[in-house]
Amino acid sequence: MSSMTLPPQVISAIEKVDAIMAKYPTVTQYEKLKDLEKQTGYSKVYFFALACAIISAVLYMLGGGKLITDLVTFIYPAYMSFKAIDSSNAADHTQWLTYWVVYSFFSITESVAGFLTEFIPFYFVLKIGFFVWLYHPKFMGAGLVYTQGIKPFVMPHLNALTKSVSTPSSTTAK
Repeated sequence: MSSMTLPPQVISAIEKVDAIMAKYPTVTQYEKLKDLEKQTGYSKVYFFALACAIISAVLYMLGGGKLITDLVTFIYPAYMSFKAIDSSNAADHTQWLTYWVVYSFFSITESVAGFLTEFIPFYFVLKIGFFVWLYHPKFMGAGLVYTQGIKPFVMPHLNALTKSVSTPSSTTAK
């Protein structure tokens, strides 16, 4: 390793990433990176960051920002939804059902008005940030978007539809 000392903030960040890597050793290939660290003298976090950067670059070259955005907005929520299905926690069920309702609403809106996305600078970066905000456990933004943005407009129509379907009309056979 070089003789240059790192600032305490960088050392702290490296330690935090190392702790996360140790928590998920199979995903991060922790043992292989530990061997590489021993061989080279450089932190395994550097190699992990390099691997993440290379994977991100390849994904970007293959599918552009849309592919990366689709992966970020789908993979983690799908994983958590599978876990919620087997969970007895009703809050998990509500969170992930709400997320998928907002996701679907956004996807349909984006399909209809997709031409507008070309005029929004950094659209895919903004979209990733928005969707992470929707599903991140600290923010739970999907609940807010649903209760404040979707529910007030959809529920009156859904209630009217439910009412018309459940009420037999006067023209039905007697």
